[in-house]
Formats: sequence, structure tokens, C-alpha cells
Amino acid sequence: MFKRNRVRRRVAAAVSLTSLITLLPGCGLLSDGGPDDSSPIVVGTTSAPSTLDPAGAWDGSWELFRNVYQTLLAYPNGATTPQPDAAESCSFTDSTSRTYRCRLRAGLEFADGHPLDAEAVRHSIDRIRTINAPSGPAGLLEGLDRVETTGTREIVFHLKKPDATFPFVLATPAMSLVDPREYPANSLRKDGNVHGSGPYRLESYDEGKQAVLVRNDRYEGFAERENKAVTIRYFQDSAAMVGALRDKSIDVTYRGLAANDILTLQQQSPAGLQLVDGTGTDISYLVFNPKDRWAGNAAVRKAIAQVVDRGAIAHKVYRDTVEPLYSMVPKGLTGHATSYFDRFGEPSAGKARAILAEAGVKQRVPLTFWYTSDRYGSETGVMFRELKRQLEDSGLFTITLRARPWKTYVTGYQKGEYPVFGRGWFPDFPDADNFIAPFVGEHNALGTPYASKKITGELLPRSRAQGNRAEVVKDLTAAQRIMVDDARLIPLWQGRQYIAASQDISGGERALDPSTIMMMWELNRKTSW
Repeated sequence: MFKRNRVRRRVAAAVSLTSLITLLPGCGLLSDGGPDDSSPIVVGTTSAPSTLDPAGAWDGSWELFRNVYQTLLAYPNGATTPQPDAAESCSFTDSTSRTYRCRLRAGLEFADGHPLDAEAVRHSIDRIRTINAPSGPAGLLEGLDRVETTGTREIVFHLKKPDATFPFVLATPAMSLVDPREYPANSLRKDGNVHGSGPYRLESYDEGKQAVLVRNDRYEGFAERENKAVTIRYFQDSAAMVGALRDKSIDVTYRGLAANDILTLQQQSPAGLQLVDGTGTDISYLVFNPKDRWAGNAAVRKAIAQVVDRGAIAHKVYRDTVEPLYSMVPKGLTGHATSYFDRFGEPSAGKARAILAEAGVKQRVPLTFWYTSDRYGSETGVMFRELKRQLEDSGLFTITLRARPWKTYVTGYQKGEYPVFGRGWFPDFPDADNFIAPFVGEHNALGTPYASKKITGELLPRSRAQGNRAEVVKDLTAAQRIMVDDARLIPLWQGRQYIAASQDISGGERALDPSTIMMMWELNRKTSW
């Protein structure tokens, strides 16, 4: 369906992970012990769900959703384009990529035994748009006109405009299929329960602490589960998580490893531990609120873009475990550019001062930068202190730093409380479109409207009409130039993916899909050496 040609191998790296570092000689993640051990595999992460209802989350909650809910399409191990999961087959039925038809597998059931039929699919998709939760993924469905069902197994999606990326949207955990008897059509579910049809069912959930997953015996899909149960433990910081790995109270760590911990695992080879190191497509960036007196001034934003030293952040804060990023589209995806470097070049306080002077700004600009204290790893606060130092050392800015836990942090930026705030982005799907479209338009993933008729009305629609994604570079590069001119978003760095595990765990190198979401079913406990 999609021709990725020269970038296919790079994108696939997010799944197959390019570099494997084994820290115990002779014992790696490549052995396959099978699902013989019934004890749960315990995975540690700093990315706790913000909600259990897929209609309410466009964030790291997807890590849990992928494993307890099912989608029509998903990514079997090694796939870089969506393949059928709950669906038996899916395809465009017209030459203009406006009508997309899926046929369900026969006899599907939710974990509670209720039927998963075409009407359940329609209900699941329609409620996302009906509820339109502030933190929800309705923005992903802006191009959808209506959902039609034919019989119990046929679903037809009618799109407003041609969109070759629509199969990728259906493969995101945002489009998780839910039981109509348990999930209201007009409101989010709030009882803390989950009724899905994924590889696991959620046996228990302690918010912010842990999720207990056990095999869903009613699951029908491509996932071949290599374990019988997984427990996910949520940590506030990397140090506690790595400590739990060392004392064997968890088996695997993912999301939130601090740079110092990664270097220790790489250099000191702690006994009994192993590390997978691979290319990633997650990014970190700053968002500016256009309604704020100072952040709404384009000259102020451009002056900040001119001062920020990404290399210093990558080296001093992250110890070179991340790379400087000069585009919202990361390296490895068709359409990546170096737009910010092309426009601003090396950091320069003198050039920034000239930008402000030309706009009539003569005083030190006072701004408050906000960040989340428990979402993107222990270095986040350190990075913002480094940003404060860089900007204040230029003599042009006075920066105040503020932080909140993720759950209240989200509410704050949705209400427009923050002049400048930090965000991370783990891709919904591995296409450059997904590093542009979610951030522009009136209803976007940032909670701050970003009107750009050129991007949303011309460049994105034209690029989405291209089934051959190698043909979209011109339009997506033009969109990035507009984003640089506006400087509403400033990219900072692109990350790598690290999974640390005890020596008896295998499957880590297969466990990440192209959106770098962990497929827990790939992990297993070795039974022999």
C-alpha cells in the first residue's frame, strides 16, 4: 500500500532496534524460552496512563491501551505498515483514497463475552468524535465524514478528502475497540474498569502505581503471546525504577531511563542486566501560547529559537543519549529537514538581540516556562534549568520555571495557563504527517489553536492524497518552513529507545512497534540457557 523505499529500513528500526548491547557475555535478548513460566513479567515505566478510556487520551496512555484493547489494524512484529488485527482484511475501495472498507474476523468477542461486531466498531469510532474530550484523539478523525456498517462484519469509512494515512490512524491505540454496553456514546467511562478485546485483560489497576494484565482467552488476532501475565509498575523517576531492576523487583524498564543510568548500563556492565539501544522517533519541543503577551510575539519566539543551544542540551543534560533536532520531523522519516538550523544557524545572542530590537522590544523579556515533573524522565527539570541558563545568559530574558505532575499539567495547558511549556511526542504512526498535522489547526493535540490555512487547507490535503509517501517531501518541507517562520513550536531533541532488562528476559528487541509502543506479549522469561 505504501512505498517507503529508501527509508523503510530506518523506520523499521523503531521496531527491530538497530543496535543490541548485551551486558552479560553469552546471554542476550535473542533467546526464546517460550511461555512456560507462569510468573508475571514485571515492566517498569515512568509513563502512567492519564485515563483508561481511549476516547479521552492522546498521550502515553496508549502504552496500556495497545495491550488490553484491540484495533482493526496494528503492527505485527517487523511490520512498518498496518496489518489486520481485529479485521480480517482492510483496503481502500476507490482510486482516490476516500473510501476505506474493513471486514472483521468472524466470532470476535470482548473479554467479557459480549460480541465485537461492526456496530461495536462504529460505536467506538463515533464516540471519540461525539465526546471530543479536550485531551482526547478526536483530532485524528477530522478527515472522517461518516462510518457505515453493512451486516455484522463490514465497516466502511467515508473520508471527506483523500487520505492515504488513514490506515495508520486506524492502527493507533486511539482507535481501540470498546464494548458499547460498557462505554457510553456521549461521555467518558469513569468507573476505572476496562472491557477490551486485546491480548490481555486488565485484572486490576491501582492508579499511578501498577496495572496487572493477564491473558485474555477470548482474544483473536495476530499477537502470539510469549508470556501468561504482565504487571506494569509506574515510577516517578528513573533512579527508583533502575533500583527496582537491580534488586529484581521488576524485570524490564522502559520509558524514562535517565542518561546517567543508561551510561552506567552501557559502560559498567552490571552483572545480570542487559540493554537494548535503538533508533527512536520520539521528540522533545517547546510550545508557545499565542494569547500570552510575550509568547504571542513572533519576535520573542524567534529570538528564543536563535539563542537555544540544542547541542549543549544533548551533551550536558542527556550525555549524548539524545540528538539535537532542527525540525519537528525526526531523522529517519521521509520529509525530515533541518529547517530551524537553516533559518537560525548556530546559537547567537547578538542575532537574537537584533530580532528583538527590530520588533521594538528593548527590555528583558519575562517569561514563565512550564514542564511536567513526572512524565518524560528525570532530566526534564535539568533541561529546563539549562534552557533558563542559556536564555538569561543572553541578557535578553528573565525566565521563571514552574512544574506540575502530568495529570494537572495537561489540564493547565488545555486551559491556556502556560506562556511556554514543554512537551514530548511519541508518534501516533511512523509518517512525517504525524509530526505536523497534530500540532496545527483549531483542534490539535496541544490545546493551543494554531491556525495555518496553507498547511491545513493545502499542503497536508495534497500530501495525504499521495499513496507513495516518497512523493510528499516537497509539501511537508514547505509545511516545516511555515512552522519555522511562525516559531510557535521549537524542536529540541530526538531520542533513542532503551530497554533495560534482567538476563532471563528475552524478546525486548521485538517488543516495540513503529510508534515505539511496547507490545508486552513479545516478552518472555527464558527457561534454559
